Amino acid sequence: MIYLSNILAIFRKEFLSYFSSPITYIIMGIFWLIAGFFFNSLLFSIVLDVATQEQSGILLSRDIAYEFLNSFWGIIVFSLLLVILPALSMGLYAEERKLGTLELLATSPLTNWGVAVGKLLGVITFFTVMIIPFWIYEIIIYSAASPPVQFNTMLLAHLGIILLAAAILSLGMFISSLTDSSILAYIITFILVLAIWLLDVIGDSTERFFRNRIGGEIGEKIGFFSKEALSHLSWFEPYNNFIRGIFDSSSLVLFVSYIILGIFLTAQSIEALRFQQK
Repeated sequence: MIYLSNILAIFRKEFLSYFSSPITYIIMGIFWLIAGFFFNSLLFSIVLDVATQEQSGILLSRDIAYEFLNSFWGIIVFSLLLVILPALSMGLYAEERKLGTLELLATSPLTNWGVAVGKLLGVITFFTVMIIPFWIYEIIIYSAASPPVQFNTMLLAHLGIILLAAAILSLGMFISSLTDSSILAYIITFILVLAIWLLDVIGDSTERFFRNRIGGEIGEKIGFFSKEALSHLSWFEPYNNFIRGIFDSSSLVLFVSYIILGIFLTAQSIEALRFQQK
């Protein structure tokens, strides 16, 4: 019970701290402005395209609502998340290091896992607050959709968004615990997230490399194994499965594994700091 109350205390402190920082409002404003622009532009473009086809006598069966959901959350928003989420995680521990309060936190009776989980829950909750306006817009739009959007499709799409955000924020939290520079934490997190997202592409390149350089059956097997291993670590396909309304347990396990990995590495980083203090 005490352990849970400590996590809740850290969560409350972290969540409320975002609303006292001017940078946070700048990040929220930029996100809402850019995402809102693409939200309206993409919706108008799809509707205009359908109207043009109807005027031309081209009758195609298109699920506009699903097409919009897949395009907006699947492509545009991820591009924004790649930029926004590292900005939210960069100060989770880096600011504590800069202000000298991390040493106090490391020597406190709070467990490393408890602090990491509390901080992560705080930033995930804040991110969820950031995207609530778009949920409201979607409800308004999809309520008039024909055919109607299935509830489980919307639910899985938004679950995928939150899981992806949690994975990025968890890894960003670990990077933040390693440095007192928020800018450096942002840059490293951005590069790391981009690399994980592109593991499918890296896997294809690796497969071609081994096939061309080694050749034969051995090169074929090494290339295939490398591609499969890297592809299974990528976020691309699991995230798209959720956006398409497809529940795949392996996709869920992958995101949860990244989240736990980030928390574990963060806890070990703070434990190393505790050891130094002793």
